[in-house]
Amino acid sequence: MTKKKYIPINKGHFFDLEPPERIQAFKEKISRGWEEEYNEYRKLWTELPKKRIVREYPLLVDLETVSRCNLSCPMCPTVTKEFVDKRVTPFKRGQIDFDLAKKVIDEVAGKIYSLRFSWIGEPTLHKHLPDLIKYAKDKNIKETSFLTNGYKLKMEYFLKLVKSGIDLITVSIDGMGENYNKIRYPLKFDETLQKLKDISNYKKENNLEKPLIKIQGVWPAIREYPEEFYNTFLPVTDLIAFNPLIDYLHNDNEIVYEDEFICPQHYQRIVVGSNGQGSMCSSDDFMDIEIGDFRKNSVYDVWHGEKFNKIRAMHENNKFMEIKPCKNCYYPRKAQADEEAYINGRLVKIENYVNRAQKVGE
Repeated sequence: MTKKKYIPINKGHFFDLEPPERIQAFKEKISRGWEEEYNEYRKLWTELPKKRIVREYPLLVDLETVSRCNLSCPMCPTVTKEFVDKRVTPFKRGQIDFDLAKKVIDEVAGKIYSLRFSWIGEPTLHKHLPDLIKYAKDKNIKETSFLTNGYKLKMEYFLKLVKSGIDLITVSIDGMGENYNKIRYPLKFDETLQKLKDISNYKKENNLEKPLIKIQGVWPAIREYPEEFYNTFLPVTDLIAFNPLIDYLHNDNEIVYEDEFICPQHYQRIVVGSNGQGSMCSSDDFMDIEIGDFRKNSVYDVWHGEKFNKIRAMHENNKFMEIKPCKNCYYPRKAQADEEAYINGRLVKIENYVNRAQKVGE
């Protein structure tokens, strides 16, 4: 009898701080105007990996506008010499070519559901980010988003993003007060919180539903005050998420894996690096596995190419540990609910990875 495969969908990102009604409200807002397609999108997100179906095009494209960052957070791969040497220095300081980005958008428009304008670095460092977002929305990309540290989210820049048509902005918020100030130096917690308050007020005053504002933080940065953290950001956000600290720095040796693992990302999404190279997934931070060159090849050809299909086959045959990024990844890693927190009277189970230090910088 064939063993059942372990195919984790959306592993590592938890919305358990939120009550069900807030999560449902977020889904309704992000899908406004394309509800039927959104439901199909989310259905396929789970169904395709489980059935191992390679769609004509991925459901989502991660289009990395910038790989470098203006911060040096202690848990981030961008602080390592290996990352800078591989991903930033050789390629125009880690910034995607504007024409290449448009080429990718032109091809996938009408064929994918979601376009994410970020990966590892800080996307707002790209001076043409609002223009690229508008270009994608004009091409009828349904869901556009990016992840940011928030340093540039002052009202003048936010209004450019509103004009671009961006659907979702996720802001990394690790901790509060001096804890945040230390991790996210030189940003200041009070200033970041005020930016979110100003954005929230503007949206209310102008009856704007989008862009939706989501925040996320690593669990050890909010462990001491999860309820205070949640209640602080509740009035100024659409969704609050957290994730256990993963091995961003690739320091762990005693990793415990799930049996019969197959990665779902190889059936859901593809990554276009700022250097024009293709990555098999969003966890290959250092781009150790190159699956194609988007300057020379189409998204379709890379998605269906021999290199990517080889990766899929290795997973199918339980050989994922022969692939360096997969061996270091959190997706196949065993986890357990070993902590609890109370949020406004609700019990929340906190899941951490086995043998993974939950301390920022380790």
